[in-house]
Amino acid sequence: MPTITETLLKVLKDLERIGDIEASAVVSTDGLLIAASVPEGTHAETFAAMSATMLGAAETATAELRRGVPDRVIVETKKGKLITVGAGPKALLVVMTSPEAGLGLTLIEMERAADKIKGLL
Repeated sequence: MPTITETLLKVLKDLERIGDIEASAVVSTDGLLIAASVPEGTHAETFAAMSATMLGAAETATAELRRGVPDRVIVETKKGKLITVGAGPKALLVVMTSPEAGLGLTLIEMERAADKIKGLL
């Protein structure tokens, strides 16, 4: 029987099959790396921690403006998109896409993966 980490890695690998996803991770809400599929040489722990920090900052900003909790945080650069979504009360799902990635399909598939992660943790 696979471990939770192995199952989470399978969820990440399945997500990457939609194409244009270059890195992905499951991160605790306090920024600790739970599972990651990242290119060689990537500091997955830093990727995880900073993604959680960005979502936390967005939550603080939207709460201050009384606009509720953000569904996601998207950071776009010329080299890709960093997208963070909640995956239940304990975790986040973070992906880095190529610049050409279709945002609609990526978000739909991320929501499906986040639901699976929520069920596992």
